[in-house]
Amino acid sequence: MSVAAFSFLFAYLLSFVFEGQVLYSTIDAFGTQTSTFILAAIVAHFVGLFSCGFFIKMPNKAKSTMVIGMVICLIATVPFFFAPSTLWLVGLVVAGYAGGCAVAAWGFFLKKFTPKDERIKSCADVLIFSNIIMIAINVIAVNLSHVIGLLLSMLCLILGGVFTTMLPVGDVTITTAAPTADQKSLGDIKKPMLVLFLFVAVITVTSGLMYQVINPAFEHLTGLVSWYWAAPYIVALAFMRNLSPKNKAQRSQFLYIGMGMIVAAFITFMLLSRGAVDYLIVDTLMLGACGIFDLFWWSIIGETLDYSENPSKMFGIGLSANVLGVLCGDVLGVMITSIQLPEAEVAVIALTVVCITLVILPPLNRQLTLLLKSHVYLSAYANMTENQQSAVVCQLKLIDPLTERENEVLTLILDGKTNKEIAATMCVGESTVKYHVGNILSKYGVSSRAELISTLLKAQIKE
Repeated sequence: MSVAAFSFLFAYLLSFVFEGQVLYSTIDAFGTQTSTFILAAIVAHFVGLFSCGFFIKMPNKAKSTMVIGMVICLIATVPFFFAPSTLWLVGLVVAGYAGGCAVAAWGFFLKKFTPKDERIKSCADVLIFSNIIMIAINVIAVNLSHVIGLLLSMLCLILGGVFTTMLPVGDVTITTAAPTADQKSLGDIKKPMLVLFLFVAVITVTSGLMYQVINPAFEHLTGLVSWYWAAPYIVALAFMRNLSPKNKAQRSQFLYIGMGMIVAAFITFMLLSRGAVDYLIVDTLMLGACGIFDLFWWSIIGETLDYSENPSKMFGIGLSANVLGVLCGDVLGVMITSIQLPEAEVAVIALTVVCITLVILPPLNRQLTLLLKSHVYLSAYANMTENQQSAVVCQLKLIDPLTERENEVLTLILDGKTNKEIAATMCVGESTVKYHVGNILSKYGVSSRAELISTLLKAQIKE
């Protein structure tokens, strides 16, 4: 039910608001300019995603936000049945913002209805289903009528709203509060998530360039583009989704394959002509890479929802990185188009972006691995008996002696407590706790809590 509700909402956004073919077909039908409308919609969507979590903090509010957001989008789409006017710009801004809020609010339901280890499949499912629906709408809008495309997009909103109203909210305390062992200190998760946000924003710049530079070069292949454009994206999602749990660690390795595909896409775009076969090659490489990156990003956000009491904030801000990258790429693409840079120089710009992400990826992968592993170990530690927990700490004393105070701090760290919580428990200042934590980290030759937890509990849990 949750997947169906979100899939229909997202299909509307992909087919219309977020540089969708229905929007392009409508604009072309009336012969008006595109760049202002498109950029305004993306900016509004980014703001909606980023800001929603700051005022939506309860599951019942999240459900209301999704329903109201879809109703607003429905109303905001109506002006596009008529000649271009200021209402077009207003409608796109309103729909972009409301749609962004509705998407972010779904984070509550992703956390509630899907176990942590299954969230990559739920994320893949909504991306696959929404893109299949989008392709069907695109084919009709491009080859038959943009009006029918608009009607089908609005039908998606209606269906999404109906499914959303059927979602149970349940106990607020259960859906918003995470167990102590699942809670991570802000410092533990903030750094890797900031690095990941930067990585996604930078790599997604290439998607913006695709919309503004690559797609227009093949716009004469209307029929082929309408149905094939997202097909490689769906295939990549399905492949990544169906990797066995044993191959889960390999998902990060596919990021390198994805970046290689982007490099190949822009190089082939530069070297090949503009025929149907050329389009198939370029689009397969580009959209296949986008599928790999999107599912990696979405699944990481899904796994980190357990570290936040407000899933809509984590989910919304996380996805806003993707939108920010597309926005920057769009702006760059508009600039490139306006000054008419040669395609070879466009390819160089795209390759530069990929090189930057290659620098970011190794430290990013290390920090994320430590973060997610430490969460697994903390959860297992929380399920141990008191004697087993004591055995872990006693075993650590033999490895490298700690002071009595440091042992006490270490025990609280293994309970998943933050520095502030440890200070309150021990009735000392937070600076004192930071001093003890620093000593503990240095004695075990690690640089973060995540690395400490992973190192110290790994052997015990395997037993």
